[in-house]
Amino acid sequence: PAPVEAGRAPGPPDGGWGWVVLFGAFVSIGFAYAFPKGLAIFFKEIQDFFDTSYSEIAWVSSMMLATTYAAGPISSILVNRYGSRPVVMFGGLLCGVGMISASFCTSILQLYICVGFITGFGLALNLQPSVIIVGKYFLKRRPLANGLAMAGSPVMLCTLAPLNQFLFENFGWRGSFLILGAILLNCCVAGALFRPIGAGTAPVKTPVTEEGKDALKGKITEDGPLENKTEEEGGKDCFEKINQYLDFSLFKHRGFLIYLVGNVLMFLGFFAPIVFLAPYAKHAGFDEYSAAFLLSILALVDMVARPATGIVANSKWVRPRIQYFFSFAIAFNGACHLLCPLASSYTGLVVYSSFFGLAFGMVCALLFETLMDLVGAARFTSAVGLVTIAECCTILLGPPVGGILIDIFGDYKYMFIKCGAVMVLAGTFLFIMNYYNYHMLAKEEKERKTKEEEPKSVRTENEGKKNWNKDSTQDGPELEPLREKGEGVKKEMNGT
Repeated sequence: PAPVEAGRAPGPPDGGWGWVVLFGAFVSIGFAYAFPKGLAIFFKEIQDFFDTSYSEIAWVSSMMLATTYAAGPISSILVNRYGSRPVVMFGGLLCGVGMISASFCTSILQLYICVGFITGFGLALNLQPSVIIVGKYFLKRRPLANGLAMAGSPVMLCTLAPLNQFLFENFGWRGSFLILGAILLNCCVAGALFRPIGAGTAPVKTPVTEEGKDALKGKITEDGPLENKTEEEGGKDCFEKINQYLDFSLFKHRGFLIYLVGNVLMFLGFFAPIVFLAPYAKHAGFDEYSAAFLLSILALVDMVARPATGIVANSKWVRPRIQYFFSFAIAFNGACHLLCPLASSYTGLVVYSSFFGLAFGMVCALLFETLMDLVGAARFTSAVGLVTIAECCTILLGPPVGGILIDIFGDYKYMFIKCGAVMVLAGTFLFIMNYYNYHMLAKEEKERKTKEEEPKSVRTENEGKKNWNKDSTQDGPELEPLREKGEGVKKEMNGT
């Protein structure tokens, strides 16, 4: 790598304190993804307590998940402005305050505010900075580090499920929310581990921007009085300030747009099978414990699949074309859902859950790694914020659309077929468009090298001519008397 310049942050250490940061990200990401799923245990008692319908209670988790994704740009702006450590610590504090306040709620609307919005916003401030800080501490081992960090979700889900059941049986939903609020304060401890790398966490203005400002100021001085250009300069400064924290030029980035379209399509069928897996097993005639065991199998396989996927993605054969691996993981996920209706026995559902856990873990392990591979670490913060705000709409629509299909046909298989078809389509789209992107990048690189070589040869020829003319007309020592005589004649002509 190039030597570190003065005033710039050192490169990713790929170890050392990075492993401690990775542990903090493991905890923070685990809470962000697993906590909304673990709350389903309390819904039945809350529904009876407030005398509401199941759909009204289900909105608690939906609002929390939607807020977590919709607050992506806000989280990105805060990380660019203050760094990952204070943002995660503040997010952990919000999560704790939201759940502790929820334990005193007297209406379902108050639960929407405390759990759905306050806790959901706190989880958003936990998720993105944790993913971003891992990318700053790891480069060579980044796919492995991302896989290990994302493994926090299934590990935390396996831990929270029995813990929530224990708390529910001993303290009820109010006491459980109070204790869970205290547990979520551990996100503040995880955030405290996110030590920034040098000055790299602060937003740095590029030399191009500074030169652009200097050129603009020079142009204003030359063209006329400053007051005539105040409004124009102010508008440009405002845009630069916005773009400093959220890089909207990413929408001109071909690879980013391909990733965005493919992921928005994928999330239409990504979460619905998890939501309806246990009800599908009950509908098929299996008892509640057997249905719940399918989710445990999925979580255990997912727990192993994420770090294993990180190891494979970090290999020299896969990493240069990791976008193809991500496309395969999405299509593989969809193929599992398409084959699910063929599983008529419990053994078939166990096999489906195992393959589903493997495919789900592969997609989750590669989700942010592929984005960073496309846009780079410097623009990753803005990219995550822009992607999550676009994804939150399809995340909300996915399960309800699946529920509508179940209500219309009275069978779960059409929901699984819909999810499988959507994900296979998304994986195929990403594969084809990434092939096109790689082809165009190679073509553009070839054209760039050609353009660099042509001016170089012309410049070398011109420099040779200039050097020959300079050598033939250079004022050497033998020409010094003649030059002095000429200057004397010139002075006499000027009357001096």
